[in-house]
Order: sequence, then structure tokens, then C-alpha cells
Amino acid sequence: MKVKPMAHQKIAKSMPGALLLEGGAEFGGRMADPDREALAAAGGPNAMVAIIPAAAAPDHNAERAGQNAVRWFRHLGALQVESLPLFDRISADDPAIADRLLKARLIYLLGGFPAHLALSLQGSRSWQAVLQAHGSGAVIAGSSAGAMVLCSDYYDPAGDGVFPGLGLLAHTCVIPHHETVGRRWVPVLQHARPDSLLMGIDEETGALTRGAQNHWQVYGNGQVTLYREGQVAVFGPGQTFRLNG
Repeated sequence: MKVKPMAHQKIAKSMPGALLLEGGAEFGGRMADPDREALAAAGGPNAMVAIIPAAAAPDHNAERAGQNAVRWFRHLGALQVESLPLFDRISADDPAIADRLLKARLIYLLGGFPAHLALSLQGSRSWQAVLQAHGSGAVIAGSSAGAMVLCSDYYDPAGDGVFPGLGLLAHTCVIPHHETVGRRWVPVLQHARPDSLLMGIDEETGALTRGAQNHWQVYGNGQVTLYREGQVAVFGPGQTFRLNG
């Protein structure tokens, strides 16, 4: 098992936009609950929704996954949805793509391969645009790998290691698919990042904070499980929790 040292990067401490973290099995069932909340927080049906499909690129599934996301958000009532051609590090530095992200009010990172997604975005024009948009109130959402890389660190099952994430949520690691395979990653993360809070999120489940990053609510079908300092706390749909204090 490989453990990479934590990267020295600027981690946003306070941003006005909402943040939605989802545990996987997106675009169906009870995932409508958190995704509708995210769309509402972004401004409603007229909000511009931008999909980042890069995590699905390693198995040549990015375009199809992106179009699935477009259909899903249109089904939820969104009128302006596009899947961006952001597939790798080169396209992440495309000024035209960065400009479209800057104008979006809901930016959604699809699931797939977390390492590919993180390495594509880290230090890129597109990620800087995401941060700027979020700072001006845009909602950032991620499912599975998309949620994992938004945190300070993530576990990559393909590489069997813990690696630095994008740092939008400090001192936290998301564990998606928690009720199935995800819970197996808990001991690895507890050993590698003993001071971090671990947030296990079940499939068809999302945790949403409306900007403060300390007051969260659970939406969807499953539960959110927090692992912190040897304690375990479980929260179901409709329940709220705090990450600190």
C-alpha cells in the first residue's frame, strides 16, 4: 500500500457556493433528491449546468457518461446543461473550457477513476475556473470519484494508495459506495490520514452543505457515516450533521 505525502496546496476555507458530495449510482432513483436541491441552490431551471466527465475517460466512457448526465439534469428540469469535452490534463488547460466553467452555476464531476480526474484538474486552468465560479456562488457537486477528489485526500483502489486531492474540503476524505465496497477502505485511510475526518456515503445518497462547510444535510436513499477520532456517527435522509464541533 502506497501513501503519498500531503501536498502543500492552498485549501479554500470559506466559499459561498454550495457543495454536494454523492456516494455513487448517479442519475436514477433517489439521486433526484440531492440533485434537485443542488439545482435549486444554483438558481433553478435556468442555471447553467456544466458536466465534467474526465473521470470516465480511462475506459473510454466519458462522452456517453456525459450525455447520461445531460439527460438526467434535463429530466430534473434544467434548461441549460452541457457536458464539456474535458477528458484529460491537456483539455483541462483549454481556455475555452475554462471560460465555460467560469460561467456555470452548477459544476458536476462524474464518477470513474479518481486518480485520472485529480491529475487532470490539479493546477489546471479549468480547476482555477471552478474555484473562481464557486467563490462567486456556483454549486460544486461530485459523485463517487468526483466527490473523492474534491477533498484534501482520496484513496485510489486502482493504485492502492492515498493521494492528495483538490483540497476544496480540508482535512476530510470521502468514501463513496460505503455500504458496499467503500467500507473496506476505512482502515487504510485511518492509518494513512489519522487526523482526517472520513465521510462514508452510501450509493443513491448525497450530503449537501450550502456554503458554510460545517452544516450538512443528507438526501437520498442511504446513510452518511462519519469516522472521527475513534468515534462513528451515522445519519439518515433528512438528518443534519456538522463536520467540526
